[in-house]
Amino acid sequence: MTATVDRPWELSDLPDQAGRTVLVTGPTIGGLGHHTALELARRGARVVLAGRNPTKVSATVEAIRREVPSAELETLRVDLADLDSVRSAAGAAARIGAVDVLVNNAGVMGTAYERTKDGLELQMATNHFGPFLFTGLLLPQLVASGDARVVTVSSIMHKMARRAPLDEPHTQSGRYWTWQVYSQSKLANLLFTSELERRVRAAELPVTAVAAHPGFSGTHLAANGQYGRAAGGAASILDATIKAVSQSAAAGAWPLLMAATADLPGDTYCGPSGFRELSGKPKAAGRTRLARDTVAARRLWELSEQTVGLSYP
Repeated sequence: MTATVDRPWELSDLPDQAGRTVLVTGPTIGGLGHHTALELARRGARVVLAGRNPTKVSATVEAIRREVPSAELETLRVDLADLDSVRSAAGAAARIGAVDVLVNNAGVMGTAYERTKDGLELQMATNHFGPFLFTGLLLPQLVASGDARVVTVSSIMHKMARRAPLDEPHTQSGRYWTWQVYSQSKLANLLFTSELERRVRAAELPVTAVAAHPGFSGTHLAANGQYGRAAGGAASILDATIKAVSQSAAAGAWPLLMAATADLPGDTYCGPSGFRELSGKPKAAGRTRLARDTVAARRLWELSEQTVGLSYP
């Protein structure tokens, strides 16, 4: 871990990671997970790339090895929108042994209304319920590390959420507002982080929960959410437009890397230091009053336990 400093974090602050195992979800080439995994592998970490598409995960492995031939990489198949897939992935992850850092990065953004096989709205399932279950199932391996960290990726869009997502998750009440639901899922990431931190401290477990957001970064997330692909027709136009006005995905990964490796108090939220936290070197970021609501955090946790069928810690 690096020491906390009174200045924005820089990539040069990332310490040697030899001997540490990091599991990163959502490692598609060009995205935040790819760049997070790349920099950690560059500094000697054993990195487990966990994604739903084995072909895309393999492509990321090849891309990282082109830059870091000695990279110690493993893969894991998981679809966070499918709770059975999450359970299977957690079972397969037992071979990994102790996990020092879990980066809950995978997510979807701005998708049309859709219910998963578990009856859950797609954005909430992928962005919150799947990671909630995955973290709980991996908790014994995190504890085995002796000094583990859970990094959950939120968004500045959490500020757009008008209320916490505490309704019964298997039913739709009223009209479906795509971006409000996305904002609620990102609010859920922060409520999950604060409640996880409270619970592991109460249980005296050697785990720290923190969160991060990438600002406005040029990833394929918006195009994938709107069109189900990153290239071709309108998807290519949207993807190119976002990249033209945003910081790079590599820079967007810096807050994740800070959250994963810096010496930080539990429940720290890392984000860019520039105007409105859209870009720049990372530092501790702000969050809304709703994101600091301890009652909502506890209620969401209890609802999530009921939804995925797992109580922890």
